[in-house]
Amino acid sequence: MRRIGIYGGTFDPIHNGHLHVISQLITRSLVDQLILIPAGSPWLRESAPLAPGLNRLAMCELALSELPDSIGAHVEVSDSEIKRSGPTYTIDTVLEIKKAHPDDALVLIVGTDAYAQFDKWHRAEELAKLVEIMVIDRPEFPGASTLDIGALNVSATAVRSGQTELVPDAVATYIKESGLYASK
Repeated sequence: MRRIGIYGGTFDPIHNGHLHVISQLITRSLVDQLILIPAGSPWLRESAPLAPGLNRLAMCELALSELPDSIGAHVEVSDSEIKRSGPTYTIDTVLEIKKAHPDDALVLIVGTDAYAQFDKWHRAEELAKLVEIMVIDRPEFPGASTLDIGALNVSATAVRSGQTELVPDAVATYIKESGLYASK
């Protein structure tokens, strides 16, 4: 039985902190395969992502292409939530992945900030029965019972404000060429 990690987020944009989490999950063998899922329309978020879904998806693919093959070979980007209309619920994504991987264990990767709201998630009790929840400690949002992977204190807000050194070069170029965030 393989351990399939599910790592969702707005990735608005994906940054070096996200890539550090991905690298640690694979190199520490915490998961065998990782599915990176840019959110479509996250219903618990106060505001919609600034970049359109297809741009966030493209940035994820560009970022992953810069990872070493030993890591990148174990990671895929899914457009399942970007393609879905209406609010995107994690439970629906997990059920979809479970159909594709019926004999594998699913591991939901969340940061301490997201986990603090887990009781508000759509069908949270059912979701908790379908997956193992791995909570990653975030420097700016510490929590109890988390996995410390030496997370980087990087935020998408800083990137959107112009600190593009916090993203892989290919993503920084994409942001500039697409006129996203502070590059407008």
